[in-house]
Amino acid sequence: MNTKARIGVIGAGWWAVVNHLPVLAGNDDCEVVAVNRLGTDELAAVQRQFGVPQGFEDYREMLDQVPMDGVVISSPHTFHFEHAAAALEKGCHVLVEKPMTTSTEDARALVALAEKAGRQIVIPCGWNYGSIVAEARRLAPGVGSVEHVVLQMANALDDLFAGQPMLETEGAMFRPPSSTWADPKRAGGFGWGQLVHALGLLFRVVDLQPMEAFAVTGQSPADVDYYDATVVRFAGGATASVSGAATLPKGRPVQIDLRIFGSEGMLLVDIERERVELRRRYGADEVVPLPSGAGAYECVEPLRALVDLSLDRATENPASGLVGQRSVEVLDAMYRSAQSGRMEVV
Repeated sequence: MNTKARIGVIGAGWWAVVNHLPVLAGNDDCEVVAVNRLGTDELAAVQRQFGVPQGFEDYREMLDQVPMDGVVISSPHTFHFEHAAAALEKGCHVLVEKPMTTSTEDARALVALAEKAGRQIVIPCGWNYGSIVAEARRLAPGVGSVEHVVLQMANALDDLFAGQPMLETEGAMFRPPSSTWADPKRAGGFGWGQLVHALGLLFRVVDLQPMEAFAVTGQSPADVDYYDATVVRFAGGATASVSGAATLPKGRPVQIDLRIFGSEGMLLVDIERERVELRRRYGADEVVPLPSGAGAYECVEPLRALVDLSLDRATENPASGLVGQRSVEVLDAMYRSAQSGRMEVV
């Protein structure tokens, strides 16, 4: 048995270099044995900076030639399914960046493939790994049967979804390419790029099965969605209002506000103001005391989960493949509805 998890990275672009590779380098329980990205010079620079012994422009060669226990998929959105499926077929656990895939069919196929292979999918929905979501999940049964959900998210990424350089990445080794974030033909837009975080949080707190969605969107100068307004119906009849906005002024903290209304009460989760409250219809309310910083986005724990799984350690996976699947189901139907002008079945 290996004493260290052997981890590979497919798609060593902006976020992998800023977060994934430094976090993995700081984890004594793993070693990054191989890395993939396009561009000979760029690949060599990543290898030098992080001391990765093997580099490949072709991810297939990497998977064929290098024994690995876990793989980080941080490639452009539309390649996630292809890359994650290939890694699972090699017997690796995978951490797949959001969105897990860009179609419902692919999301369901990837979850089925992981189950068949006996491997796990980890989605780095950072808030799912913190105490604020853990407390919300603990209190969620107190609402009784879920009847309605209000979910809102906003952040300051108008430049990114307009196809401009993202201000916060100035000086970075690589910057987020507009081909990933602001190309309507390659799953660009706020829904795929950001609202997926809020949906991942929702589906960790409560287990709901999306059935249909109706949506309208407001477009950016690059013709991807700046704004999303979606109505969702779930199995069992529960409804949801899901809203997203990319144009929060720079410097303001991310807003995620989740309100779950049920037969017995209402649960509030507010990331910006760091609040979790259960308000019951018949009293006995619970307001959770949270420390300052409880609403921070967790960047380390998803990678630690991948490493632990790769070492066959028992570990909780708060953003599983099913969480990723449910999020994709909503977004896929949302985008189809925005195009058709009709309610779309998941």
